[in-house]
Amino acid sequence: MNKTFLAIIAFFVLGGGVVYWNMTQQTPQGIGHSMVPPDTSDLGQGAPIVEVSLPTQLTTDAQMGKRAYEAKCAECHGTNAAGKNGVAPPLVHKTYEPNHHSDKAFVLAAKNGVRAHHWRFGDMPPVKGVTDGDVKLIARYIRALQKENGIF
Repeated sequence: MNKTFLAIIAFFVLGGGVVYWNMTQQTPQGIGHSMVPPDTSDLGQGAPIVEVSLPTQLTTDAQMGKRAYEAKCAECHGTNAAGKNGVAPPLVHKTYEPNHHSDKAFVLAAKNGVRAHHWRFGDMPPVKGVTDGDVKLIARYIRALQKENGIF
């Protein structure tokens, strides 16, 4: 056999071993998933889930996004994206940081809805009457709120 063939076989065997090892490792309790939802058991139905600090200024795009957010999102996600207990999660939360949920994820969620996967509020239905452009502006507003609250 030639050396190239042996190298390819070794690569796949080693890669398979790494995958197997990663799949069999158990994560210690409380470590590994940094986006654990907060305990909301002491909050009333519809109460804000997080406290949100507001930026002193918003860009023009973020101001337009705020208006669109208030018209299409605040009913469920609360004032200033603080969430509503028992209704919908806060968007000013580490779960929705740009490295985990991109602006495109916001667009897709609004367009198609999304299955519940981080929170226990149930699935989010598609948002009627909102365009991709609206959601991009809404994302600018959410990112400004996140930045003000230390979420990058």
